[in-house]
Amino acid sequence: MYQANVNNGINYHINYAEKEIKVNEELFEWDIQPVSGNLYHLIRKGKSYRLEVVNVQQEEKKFILKINGRKMEVQLKDRYDLLLEKLGMAGIASAKINQVKAPMPGLILDIKVQEGAEVKKGDTIMILEAMKMENVLKSPGEGIVKAIKVKKGDSVEKNQVLIEF
Repeated sequence: MYQANVNNGINYHINYAEKEIKVNEELFEWDIQPVSGNLYHLIRKGKSYRLEVVNVQQEEKKFILKINGRKMEVQLKDRYDLLLEKLGMAGIASAKINQVKAPMPGLILDIKVQEGAEVKKGDTIMILEAMKMENVLKSPGEGIVKAIKVKKGDSVEKNQVLIEF
């Protein structure tokens, strides 16, 4: 079970099993063939469509498509997202981060961000040497760096605050 929200408007309920897809409980029959790269040819109810996959953000389950040149943003929610939403827990995983702490004791080899910098989830923010290994610390979320609490060459303890957002 999925829910697809298109262009922040209409919601579609999607169920699929083996070779059958139902959208809003109606059988969805189609023929799709890859053309090249991210381009596809789609036939549905005797009509031909050109489908281009413009962008895929897998973690966010967000897709930007162009169908016959018309841009569509599709936000998917799977059964777990829907359950969390029903329980009032939607968005907890994407909560704003306030700080990054040292995951282990070590030595700060390099700092890849500056105060005031905007970081996205997964951006490299620091290199920490621990047990003679370099560990790349990445941002766990999005934010703007308010303060860097350490400097290159500092020794840090586990759970010591390194950066505040």
